[in-house]
Amino acid sequence: MKLIILDQNGVINQQGETLIKTPEEWKPIPGSLQAIARLTHAGYRVVTAINQSAIGRSLIDMTIFNAINNKMIHAVQQGGGRLDALFFCPHTQHDKCSCRKPGIGMFKEIQQRYGVELEHVPVVGDSLHDLQAAANAGAVPVLVLTGNGQMTLDNGNLPQGTQIYPDLAAVADSLEVQVL
Repeated sequence: MKLIILDQNGVINQQGETLIKTPEEWKPIPGSLQAIARLTHAGYRVVTAINQSAIGRSLIDMTIFNAINNKMIHAVQQGGGRLDALFFCPHTQHDKCSCRKPGIGMFKEIQQRYGVELEHVPVVGDSLHDLQAAANAGAVPVLVLTGNGQMTLDNGNLPQGTQIYPDLAAVADSLEVQVL
């Protein structure tokens, strides 16, 4: 099975100066929806794994969180793609949970649900904790330079073997996905 794990903010959707608190604030990064469609058509199962401490900090509730994700899922579907599952950690960093990236709890759950080893699974993110979680889980860390990606690259200390691409569309290109 071909599987790819994506962060959302800064990878699929634009990341603003502040937290996305309404579905209207959710805006896709140009080319990201098409990249997901190409991955879907190439047989990839596309899942997201995100830290969502806004829930734990009571900045948004589950109804708003679901509405934002429903908008994203609908946009991906309209673009011809599919998100197989959305994994999220609602905890804050002070909760010291195992699911919050760079912890690997979400990745263990993905591994269990799909029955795959993560050794060759790309994990695409724009922040150091995304890449650290990928490396900690034994997956392939992939940095995109959208969102906070350029700042992450500039700050250095990337996990060994991190692949770097300008955006999700370039990641899809690198996986030799053909436009259908």
